[in-house]
Amino acid sequence: MSVPGAQAAAAGTAGLRLTAAGSGRLALEGALTFATARAARDLGMRTLAAGAGGALEIDCAGVTAADSAGLAVLLDWLRIAKSAGRPLRYTNLPAGLLALARISEVEGLLTHGV
Repeated sequence: MSVPGAQAAAAGTAGLRLTAAGSGRLALEGALTFATARAARDLGMRTLAAGAGGALEIDCAGVTAADSAGLAVLLDWLRIAKSAGRPLRYTNLPAGLLALARISEVEGLLTHGV
């Protein structure tokens, strides 16, 4: 499945990209921080709205930095996907992001998806 909305983010995202990486798979690359949170949320909304509505997997191996705003973005993408009836899960989450999710008691949401 191709995901038409999965392309390089618009200017102002400090290099954050969400790109198609195969059937129902996307690759997230760059910093997911306060500086990129608004653009990242918008990019995720466009991507989740595009395509045939099948299950999505977002590979986070390319995330170079993340903070609480980045965690909030990933949680918001899960909310958007769930309300659209699209299964979404994350893979290869960076250790720092998982630690932040753990202390925020949302690790299960990130690791299991919706």
